[in-house]
Amino acid sequence: MDQTLSNFGNVFAFLALGVVFVAGGYLTARLLRPSRPNPAKNSTYECGEEAVGSAWVKFNIRFYVVALIFIIFDVEVVFLFPWATIFRQLGEFALVEALVFAGILILGLAYAWVKGDLDWVRPVPNIPTMPEMPKLPTAKSTSLRG
Repeated sequence: MDQTLSNFGNVFAFLALGVVFVAGGYLTARLLRPSRPNPAKNSTYECGEEAVGSAWVKFNIRFYVVALIFIIFDVEVVFLFPWATIFRQLGEFALVEALVFAGILILGLAYAWVKGDLDWVRPVPNIPTMPEMPKLPTAKSTSLRG
């Protein structure tokens, strides 16, 4: 029980030290940096060009979907690097595990591809419409009476 508490104490100490380190960095930067705001610094920066329109425009959700898919697959592939460093020590079972892992990633990529999430521009759906029916003559216009 003592060993478990000391392990949790170590984790808490590192967490507290990390928070103090980050907060100390932000506080030091705030104290040391010059603060001279002007209209040029407060304007929206667009590659050196004058800002056109509002910065609060709505972006297509495709940007976020592609970014999330990239992050998911990028993070998952990072798990293969430690495996590759000790591949010879792990044996054939580790190779099978890595192939299963890569297969799951390939299935996920194929699913995203088939679903159309990797297409940057989706085609506009062609919704068929019924042609307008010709107007039938009314009883007044076809009467034989004069």
